[in-house]
Amino acid sequence: MNIRFYHAKILILKKEKEFSILEGELWIKGNKIVYIGDGSDTKRIYEDMDIPYIRWDREIDAKGNVLMPGFKNAHTHTAMTFLRSYADDLPLQEWLQKKVFPMEAKLTHEDIYELCRLGILEYLTSGITTGFDMYIDPVAIAKASKDCGFRMMQTSGLNDFTQSLEAVEEQFYQINEMSDLTGFVLGFHAEYTTGKKLLEGVANLAQKLKSPVWLHNAETKKEVEECKNRYGKTPTELTDALGMYAYGGGGYHCIYFEDKDFEIYKNKGLTAVTCPASNLKLASGIAFVHHFLQDGISMAIGTDGAASNNCLDMFREMFLVSGLAKVQGKDASLVSAEEVLYMATTGGARAMGLDACDSLAEGKLADLIMVDLQQPNMQPENNFVKNIVYSGSKQNVLLTMIDGKILYEKQKFDIGIDPKEVYEKANAIIRRMTK
Repeated sequence: MNIRFYHAKILILKKEKEFSILEGELWIKGNKIVYIGDGSDTKRIYEDMDIPYIRWDREIDAKGNVLMPGFKNAHTHTAMTFLRSYADDLPLQEWLQKKVFPMEAKLTHEDIYELCRLGILEYLTSGITTGFDMYIDPVAIAKASKDCGFRMMQTSGLNDFTQSLEAVEEQFYQINEMSDLTGFVLGFHAEYTTGKKLLEGVANLAQKLKSPVWLHNAETKKEVEECKNRYGKTPTELTDALGMYAYGGGGYHCIYFEDKDFEIYKNKGLTAVTCPASNLKLASGIAFVHHFLQDGISMAIGTDGAASNNCLDMFREMFLVSGLAKVQGKDASLVSAEEVLYMATTGGARAMGLDACDSLAEGKLADLIMVDLQQPNMQPENNFVKNIVYSGSKQNVLLTMIDGKILYEKQKFDIGIDPKEVYEKANAIIRRMTK
């Protein structure tokens, strides 16, 4: 579709972690942004395209609201929506071993497809335009994402109990070739669920496929201590020694990092993804976000799954990233709103290798959201970025667009299925499992 937004405040990334607001218009032709400006220099667009005009399918008056890049949820388990409010108030290992793993063993391919659609609906309401998923059946998740029109990168949750290197390699090709909206890179669940022989296999496969590698890393103190007892190395040191990071990658959570871990991430150009709400609810700890940023290490933000977080809401995550860093460092100046918004948008996109939708600019993919400023929590307009990070919420998301298509607008969805049907199927799945 060809869509013209006008009377908009457009959030532009001027340079690394520095945003500015441009008041004017944003044009989309097909799935790409072709114009951003005040409307006075549009003649060049027609000349560049060698066309007399663009026939608009829609012209949307933004009414002074903000257009900004969509949020990139850099760590999630989308289909875990079925365990929302089912396995709460338990320590991480008990939560996993006694609640999560037994229920996951009952999931079918069809279940994961349906549960992923429920997660996508929630992502859209929160202005999330891309997920970075790790779960049991990547093909089902890719199919659901493709069918909904949602952009989804994935990494493998390979471990000693599920999947195999051969299956992961097959998924790599199948998902990367399935759609422009789906992608796949290598990964494994965690060091504590994956034996050394399999870890060595992951490293070899990463070399063969020239793929980044991702894992749950240093989520708990126990995890790190047990790894050191087994190998004399932290999970970061071990995976680096095995040669996993020749083509980049990173880790999720990254709470119990030691000096050598920070050094490896910096030297190898890896990304640390923080998931503050999940880590708080499971009492895992607080990542040293300020330390990562101070060392120049790339960072992104994830919600984790709905079983450990319950809420797939990037507004809540952004506030927690900044607020927890300030308390942790006993310094209210740490981890600014600008740094956090960068992590939630551009940082997440680059972690997934999606530079084509990391910001709003001419030539970029049209993955964007409209944020409603005409609500009390966004007034007065002293600072748009700080309003979004510190006082914004899901209620302010008016519109979510992915690949040039509006999938969510004013509480209505366009993903090819009635949301009520999605809810009914999710409830039927959990009722079947708990009989």
